[in-house]
Amino acid sequence: MKAAIIEDDLLHADLLEKYLLEWSNAKNILLEIDKYKNAESFLFEWEPGLGFDVLFIDIRMQEINGMEMAKSVRKKDSGINIIFTTGITGYMEEGYEVEAMHYLLKPVDKSKLHTCMDKVLKKKKDINYIIVHSRDKVHKITTSRINYIEARGHRCVIEIFTDENGIKYTELLDVSESISELENLVKTHGFIKCHRSYLCGIQNIHHIGKTEITFDTGSHIPVSRRLYKDVNQAFIKYFSKRYNK
Repeated sequence: MKAAIIEDDLLHADLLEKYLLEWSNAKNILLEIDKYKNAESFLFEWEPGLGFDVLFIDIRMQEINGMEMAKSVRKKDSGINIIFTTGITGYMEEGYEVEAMHYLLKPVDKSKLHTCMDKVLKKKKDINYIIVHSRDKVHKITTSRINYIEARGHRCVIEIFTDENGIKYTELLDVSESISELENLVKTHGFIKCHRSYLCGIQNIHHIGKTEITFDTGSHIPVSRRLYKDVNQAFIKYFSKRYNK
């Protein structure tokens, strides 16, 4: 797991780190902790692919405050866990806008912090990720954000969507893994081969035509005549199970 502490009070940052390490040792979990002295230094380095599971953000910081920082993060990552640390409660309503998991009042109570981390861990176990490699980076991608994977020679491109205020934006990530390697990674996470060069995420399909699959984002890819029946049956089975729970 990976956590970030964004805190301009060094003593408080060290205390949070101490409590987090005590939690990880008790759970026998490897926890990587990065500390940032302000929001600017975090935002300069951060991108969704860095793989933080949880952010502990001090609300009252100079320049960019913690709430503004959280809003910037949410524009790019709708799933990351955000926990505010603060000496006041006046930001509760704004916290709902960024879907904060919790508020921890200073001085932070160790047991409450550990309870928050238990929730983060449970949520992490319920989410599926894959790790892929581009030319100069390692990326951790939530499989539910993948529309499709396309083979391009010995490499692949992955179309990933980001949901910002109900509007979905897509981007293509060029990765070094082959289509067969990626198929092994995602085949148990709701993906199926729809063409010799494509894998598609069933949960993100909007509709299937005779020659083309269209996703909720409007993207589309080919479906081969040979694989059409398998894809169509998988699509019907997935959504029948989902809505008949």
